[in-house]
Amino acid sequence: MNDRRARLGVLISGSGRTLMNLYERCERGELDAEIVDVIASKKCVGVDRALATGLPVEIIEGDIPGDVLANRVERLNIDWLILAGYLRLIPIPAMLRRRVLNIHPALLPGDGTRGRFGGPGLYGSKVHKAVLAAGETESGCTVHFCDDEYDSGPVILRKRCPVLAGDTPEKLAARVFELELEAYPEALQLLIDGARTNV
Repeated sequence: MNDRRARLGVLISGSGRTLMNLYERCERGELDAEIVDVIASKKCVGVDRALATGLPVEIIEGDIPGDVLANRVERLNIDWLILAGYLRLIPIPAMLRRRVLNIHPALLPGDGTRGRFGGPGLYGSKVHKAVLAAGETESGCTVHFCDDEYDSGPVILRKRCPVLAGDTPEKLAARVFELELEAYPEALQLLIDGARTNV
């Protein structure tokens, strides 16, 4: 990668808030990267937001085969694939190990298990409801590498926040999302800096 900006592919399924946060950080020079590809699993608000900024977007419904994803990464010279609210499980071929990232709105153990707040069906408000139902005093977000299961890959970075008395899933979600806005760019920059050091 040397001194060029890192090239990111971003996968979305919803509002595109995380995509736009990363895009704005790149534009402001706070993240030494550029978004060169956006894949959406369906027509969604995020597609409209991406198109409005001039980002290249393709809607690919259904599962994306691992070889198709790998070929796309190679063709577009993408350094990292970023899951940004993408709700489908991606097969991770060997060439993409440690190159696909996700952020989860809870604290994952990062020991090859999903813990109590990760796994199939645990996304969005369902995660925050589970945290509150468990009586946790702390929550947060986890940036991790993806493997072939939901939410079980090695952790890159976590950020934490308290669970407050009177929290609703919506209140907790808002507090955790504020952490996500900082955590994802921070984790990415760590990887970018590390890649340059190891060249």
